[in-house]
Amino acid sequence: MSTTQSDRLRGLLEPLVAAKGLDLEEIELSKAGRRRMLRIVVDSDEGVELDACAELSREVSDALDASDVMGEDEYVLEVSSPGADRPLSEHRHYVRAIGRLVKFQLSAEGEKGAGELVARILGVDDEGMDLEVPGVKGRKATARRVAFTDIAKARVEIEFNRKDKKEEEA
Repeated sequence: MSTTQSDRLRGLLEPLVAAKGLDLEEIELSKAGRRRMLRIVVDSDEGVELDACAELSREVSDALDASDVMGEDEYVLEVSSPGADRPLSEHRHYVRAIGRLVKFQLSAEGEKGAGELVARILGVDDEGMDLEVPGVKGRKATARRVAFTDIAKARVEIEFNRKDKKEEEA
């Protein structure tokens, strides 16, 4: 996708997405056979429900049809929320992952050097986050602080036996 088209799409879509109280996470335009595929990923602090994606999809479709951003060629529009395996890259992604188990790839420049770390996010501030590293073989969990600058990659781990926040509040 050309920078100009990308900028024009973002300029058209961001106000529509923001009006729904959502964050525009990603815009991807790719070839799908003879057609093009326009994939829009949105999220919010509370997550995104299917009905919200469907409603936004209709509004985005109308806005695209009324503009010349996509040109004359056919395209398929997909509006979705990020999957569970989405990389954490923005500050808001880490805030939304508080309480979740995350796999971190730490950079060599970090305080304790490169490596992999699996830990639960307890809190996030502007510089980094406080983590709880699960104990191994009956040992107690330990606390650890990681700066954002020390993180090369991060991704939420899927937990099948994790208690949901709603269950914990009940």
